[in-house]
Amino acid sequence: MRIFSFLIRSKFEAIRGLIASLLLLCMSGFVFSQANPPIRIGSTLALTGPLAATGIVHKLAGEIAIEEINKRGGLLGRKVEWVLKDDQSKPELARTLYEQLINSDKVDLLMGPYATGAILSAMVVAERYNKLLIHHTFGIPSQAKYDKQFPAWQLGSYPEKTVPNTVFDAMASLDKPPKTIAIITSKFPSIYFLSTGAREVAKQRGLKEVLYLEWDFGNRDFAAIAARVKDAAPDLVWIGDIGAEGNQVLEAMKKIDYAPPLHTHVYPSPGLLADAPEAQGGFSISPFEEHAPFTKNKGAEGFVKAFDERAKAAGLPYTHVEVQAASSYVAWQMLEAAVTNTKSLDDATLAKWLKTNKVDTMVGKLRFDGPFNYGDDLMHVKQIQNNQWYVVWPKAMAAPGVKIQTR
Repeated sequence: MRIFSFLIRSKFEAIRGLIASLLLLCMSGFVFSQANPPIRIGSTLALTGPLAATGIVHKLAGEIAIEEINKRGGLLGRKVEWVLKDDQSKPELARTLYEQLINSDKVDLLMGPYATGAILSAMVVAERYNKLLIHHTFGIPSQAKYDKQFPAWQLGSYPEKTVPNTVFDAMASLDKPPKTIAIITSKFPSIYFLSTGAREVAKQRGLKEVLYLEWDFGNRDFAAIAARVKDAAPDLVWIGDIGAEGNQVLEAMKKIDYAPPLHTHVYPSPGLLADAPEAQGGFSISPFEEHAPFTKNKGAEGFVKAFDERAKAAGLPYTHVEVQAASSYVAWQMLEAAVTNTKSLDDATLAKWLKTNKVDTMVGKLRFDGPFNYGDDLMHVKQIQNNQWYVVWPKAMAAPGVKIQTR
């Protein structure tokens, strides 16, 4: 009987010990979760409005980047949470939303929005609160005077000179280089900036300007512009477009049975343009396309695979990684590198590290010690061939077996 009682007592004590251990484990888990809340990163994107076709690309890229960061254990051992708001393609709304992110949502860090106007608005807010702002599509470096802003979009410090020269270098390599040019452009800030720069560079290079026209951002009627371009009969048309504007310009030209011999675009919606029959052979600029040698860069292979699958599931018209998706992903690579190497969330500490270190990314090694915190101009010339973008210039960066095509 004593043996039986002893066994009952021992079993009870064992169960009690097990319960106590489980309670302690649960409590320690609770304490850990309380001591390690998510790192909240706030930003806006143009999820509606005229820039939404490209804004969705940045959303997918950000979601993939955050998932990958969390699979690696998050930042500083804490899960990353993205607080994303829709700025509706309106810079003035972006400014208000970044105020909310800091004051109401109490985010730990900021990430820039899409498009120059919205980024400039976010930059004003970031400067007011001394917050780090990494951004991915700011097109006017000279306006980025805040010392804690850092660009993933590597245009160089003076893209109004370097970008047009790169494009015109590619055109000069043709068997029949263009001699005349028409420049038509949106007044959207970064587009206008590059287009007026192209105008000056074209003159310096001996290209005869036969037409120069502007339109207000948000314009949808390009019939008169198309007719003027047709009458001018240029060898090359520089189209200063953003989003779907490039498609609308080419559609207007098609309606009057005109197709420009050569046409280059600034920041078109990549999928919409690549899918348009009238856009085949068109050029644009990019620091990354989904082919070698770019796919050998840090993180490129995994991101390309994930983005292609996610873009296809989302029904995007272009399911390949190009300039927009790449620049967006690079911004998250920059943020992760700064936090990981400094082991800090302090904005000043992160900014100091970025200013004094290179970051290895999927578009190459980036530096931020040049004017306006920009580094090298990493833009290349790409062309639509068979409904897909390929880098064609310089030749060392061209897709394997791909050359510039002309009509």
